[in-house]
Amino acid sequence: MPASGATGRLDKVLTDLLAQESLSVSRTRLKALLSEGAVALASPAGARTIEDANRKVKPGEIYEVTIPAPAPAKPVAQSIPLTVVHEDADLIVIDKPAGLVVHPAAGNPDRTLVNALIAHCGESLSGIGGEARPGIVHRLDKDTSGLMVVAKTDLAHHGLAEQFAIHGRDGRLRRAYQALVWGVPKERRFSVIGNIGRSSSNRKKMTVVSTGGKPATTHVEIVKIYHGLLSLVECRLETGRTHQIRVHLSHSSYPLVGDPFYGRAKRGIVPRTKGEHRALLAALRAFPRQALHAIELGFEHPISGRKLRFRSALPEDMADLIGMLEAGG
Repeated sequence: MPASGATGRLDKVLTDLLAQESLSVSRTRLKALLSEGAVALASPAGARTIEDANRKVKPGEIYEVTIPAPAPAKPVAQSIPLTVVHEDADLIVIDKPAGLVVHPAAGNPDRTLVNALIAHCGESLSGIGGEARPGIVHRLDKDTSGLMVVAKTDLAHHGLAEQFAIHGRDGRLRRAYQALVWGVPKERRFSVIGNIGRSSSNRKKMTVVSTGGKPATTHVEIVKIYHGLLSLVECRLETGRTHQIRVHLSHSSYPLVGDPFYGRAKRGIVPRTKGEHRALLAALRAFPRQALHAIELGFEHPISGRKLRFRSALPEDMADLIGMLEAGG
């Protein structure tokens, strides 16, 4: 690969040159290839391995870069139906159903979104960090439904990760969720600001903490109020903390319907069954998951720079529940 008139750091120059050859290799991956001895400088005396990513490239130098085939993904491919909203050579946007875990972990070794994507994408996965696997840049809880974007190439993975790392503060990333919550907020629009950290009483739970934790901001807007008892709200995030919407809304005394972790302690705000609402309240209390759906996702395509925006309809279970509310129970 001739460097021709290019100058600058070796890792940046080679990343740019590889991109011109339609090879999706991030600078992080290029640095790994350098450390693995996969980059050599050609000379009349023979090729010489180069490992220094900071090396200054000189005009006219020729480099040989050996890019090994992606290693097989450790999670196995499993055929699981997916709702694909958008797909191209670099990324895929899916509408995740409730009940599907995103990534294999203890307790969920397989039958996850990652397993499904490995099967669906096949050879179009060009390698994340040298492994043929999808690049997860954000997650949804198992029982949260809605839109997710996943990278298929190393370069797309780094570009998307950069956008999610700053959580839309530059205007590129947009995320909105709709949730059905107990109670009616006093203001139509409000923000919840509070650091989120691990609960001292239950390490599996997150909570708003007075000291420590990580800063978190959730903007909330009421979409509709039902019977003076519940609200459909839309939430937009400035940060992406674990369980952020569930924690912030519960902390504000508006816990999500069906939330097994953060909803039960607040059920006292709902009056006991009475008259025509008896069946409705029973259905609300029996709802089997947190009523939370990632309804909107917008971002800048990490390769083309094109602005993409997607919006998803509420899933059937939430739509049916809202239908009952609108019908009056």
